[in-house]
Amino acid sequence: MRDGEIVVIGGGYAGVRLAKRLDETARVTLVDRKDVFFHRIASLRAGVRPDWSVTPFIPYDRLLRNGRVVVGKALRVDTTGREVVLATGERLPYDVVVIATGADYPEPARFTGTTTDEALKSFAGHQQKIAHAEHILVVGGGPSGVELSAEIRLARPDARVTLAHSGRSLLSSTGVERAGRRAQAWLESHDVEVRLDSFMSPGHDFGTYRDARGNTIAADLSFWATGTTPNTLWLRLGGHGDWLNGSGHIKVDRSLRVEGRPDVFAVGDVNDATEHKITPAALAQADLAAWNIRAHLNSAGRHRKEPRHYRPVQRTPLIVPFGPADGVTVVPVPGGESAILGTRTSVLAKAKKLMTPYMRRQLGYTAT
Repeated sequence: MRDGEIVVIGGGYAGVRLAKRLDETARVTLVDRKDVFFHRIASLRAGVRPDWSVTPFIPYDRLLRNGRVVVGKALRVDTTGREVVLATGERLPYDVVVIATGADYPEPARFTGTTTDEALKSFAGHQQKIAHAEHILVVGGGPSGVELSAEIRLARPDARVTLAHSGRSLLSSTGVERAGRRAQAWLESHDVEVRLDSFMSPGHDFGTYRDARGNTIAADLSFWATGTTPNTLWLRLGGHGDWLNGSGHIKVDRSLRVEGRPDVFAVGDVNDATEHKITPAALAQADLAAWNIRAHLNSAGRHRKEPRHYRPVQRTPLIVPFGPADGVTVVPVPGGESAILGTRTSVLAKAKKLMTPYMRRQLGYTAT
């Protein structure tokens, strides 16, 4: 029996997982401004290689058997009337609302526009620019910057490619220097210039970039892989700025509820539950929130369940592809230093297909 209205705002990894988990529990409405699911993990390759252009786009139409997907933009959460107000004027009543609006990523890992056609045009634009550029600069030596640099190099072996990173080693966020050394060795062996301790900013002249020491780089194309911004401006504009911390993330308690709001949850990149903004963390939060939402809806019944608390995992596995045929995998080892796995594991687990078969199955499609 399905009892209660659940509105999930945001159809990314966490939102899709949560909506699917609750489809048999309540009447679920998933709201997203896009007309398809955007498999962001495949987006860097799609922004470089034309044969991958359509891969990140998976329709929502097979996700829910009982619930529905609404394409639209949420303007605000009316906590008094317990409704989500859309830009069209439509109001969606809720017993529980979940905010899963994720974060905004730099291009090409961004869904530009609101339709698949608009996003495909954006990918085609990046592909064309990469195909004709003589010198391509990637700023940021985290997982995205390393992966994008590798994809560009494999697609354009004749171009000059530079990766500039403000830290002393690549992949420094992993806390494992060996992973960064392996990434740097791969890039340099493929003639990518790696500049460390280089905090870059645009120069005075178009196409020039300057580091903190005053050194300049001239490049006719640049990509900035220097972090993400939570998609919460709409909450501030809608009168819920008090839900946000200084970085714009939603403040949640240990049950992933918005503080002081037992019927409002926030999951994934949008909340402050963990600094590790990676897909496995988003999926784990969605699973826990699904349990807690069921407990909330049945709180007065005979089968009452206690909410569970989210415990952020400080050390999580991380796979960084170097194109489809290589990569590095960092696996935490309890009580010891993380293990570094090489090509075979990285290719099978992620690099070759970028988890596309897995996400297609999550959306109700075949793996191919």
